[in-house]
Formats: sequence, C-alpha cells, structure tokens
Amino acid sequence: GGHWLYEKHCDNLLRRAACQEAQVFGNQLIPPNAQVEKATVFLNPAAGNKVQHITDATLAIVKGETVPLDVLQIKGEKEQPVFAVTSLRWGSFRDAGVKVSKYWYLGPLKTKAAHFFSTLKEWPQIHQASISYTGPSERPPSAAKETPPRPSLYRRILRRLTSYWAQQQDALSQEVSPEVWKEVQLSTIELSITMRNSQLDLTSKEDFMNICIEPDTVSKGDFITIGSKKVTDPELRAAGTECLQASRCTLLLPDGTGGSFSIDSEEYEAMPVEVKLLPRKLQFFCDPRKREQMLPSAAS
Repeated sequence: GGHWLYEKHCDNLLRRAACQEAQVFGNQLIPPNAQVEKATVFLNPAAGNKVQHITDATLAIVKGETVPLDVLQIKGEKEQPVFAVTSLRWGSFRDAGVKVSKYWYLGPLKTKAAHFFSTLKEWPQIHQASISYTGPSERPPSAAKETPPRPSLYRRILRRLTSYWAQQQDALSQEVSPEVWKEVQLSTIELSITMRNSQLDLTSKEDFMNICIEPDTVSKGDFITIGSKKVTDPELRAAGTECLQASRCTLLLPDGTGGSFSIDSEEYEAMPVEVKLLPRKLQFFCDPRKREQMLPSAAS
C-alpha cells in the first residue's frame, strides 16, 4: 500500500539512532514505484496524466524544491520512540475501520457493515482518559539561505570565548519561565492527534499539533455514516468535536484499558504515551507551484 510504504519509510528513517539526535534531516527519496498519495499532494498539485505527473515530480526533485513537514515523536513507558507523519488515533471509529476487510464478501457494503456490527457489541462506546498538554511553541525565524564566508581562526576563537562568557552571565541573570501545563479529563468516542502537514502554513508564527476530542454522544446512525466516510477521509470529525493546540502532551489511560492505537495506520497496543511535536523535521520534495500557494506573501 502507498500510505503504509511512505509512513513506514519515514518511521524507519527517524528511528535510526544517528537521526534521533540530529537537528537537520536531509532530503529522503521514496522508492520510485510506490503509489504514495501524500507525496502526490506536494509533487503534483494539478493532477493530470501520468506522464505529466512523473515529469513534474522529477523536476521538483532535480530543482531541490522542498517544504518542511512536522513529525510526531510518540514514546511509551518501555519501548523506543515511534515516529509518525500523519496521526495517532484511538477510539471506536478506528476500531471499526480496521475490521472492514473482514466483511469483504459484502462488497461495497463492507464498510457500513463493519460500523453497524460495531454498534451491536456495546453502546454507547466511551473511551476515558486524562491528557496533559502545553500550548503551541513559537516558531523561530527561518535561517538565511546564503552562508557567510568562514572567518579566520583567531576570530572564531574570540567569538566562542565571548559567546561562552555571555551564556554564563545570562544563566545567572535570567530566570527560566516554567511551561504552563493544562490537564483535561476526557470522555470521547475517539481521540486523535494530528499535524498540519496536509494543510501546510509556512507563514505561521507558531508550531502545534491538534488534539481532537470527538463527543461521546454520537448516535448509532451518525456513527455508521461518519465512520464509513472516515475510512477514506480520516480528518473528518463529528459535530461538537473539541480541538486543542499543543506542542507536547501526555496521555494517561485508566488501568486495564484495552484496545489499540493507530499510528500512521499501523496498530500498536494502547498504553500511556508522551507525544512531542518535532516541527519541520523532514524536508519533503515539493512542486514549485504548490510551494507558491503556501507562501502567498512571497508570491506577491
């Protein structure tokens, strides 16, 4: 599958020990035979024929046109961090969606059937948890593209000594303001943590992820209707969904909680996790026309 191959490639890349500590990631290539929908969004905004698609994608890579994508670092109590480029989902819509393939013999009705049979097991389906989060982080100004000439050795040594002494003075004079954390007790039919990669805003002054808490009052009919649409459009939300903006969060589950998470469409055991946003951690090749749409001020 295209999504799975793309997401697995990025996760494997970010899992490498050398990359976990790196501050800048290089441009990474996806295998050429992969049908990747996420890549299509950036490489070919005006979908035409296949020849035009391949040509535009190739030119974007040759020219080196890139856009920065955010990454989620998800860490459990024992395991190594898992990296996501789309979302983390936990709830009833996810549980029903992964069972659609079981009803293959129903043909086009298999999606609605999976959600219908899910409502027969237990209703209402409520997921309770506690989440602590801190708000959006300020986005630092972008660095200049032109690299200044390297100064002489003596000037570099003097600058380092001056910088070291200034840091010591600042550490003594400045007080570090503590992060403000908020705690929410939630009761939801589904919780999802997503990023803004599908709708990039390169002019934004803040970096954040969206914590979406869907209401636990969804009716059975709405569950079947919305859930069937979520299979193809996971970003669809039920009416009354509450969205929080955060740069870091901690999800705590009650003892004995079962079920599974979907992290980039891959299943993991549900457990307490810490989620951290890594802003603009991946540089993804992008069609120049798409980049101009995301930078209206630069285009004008």
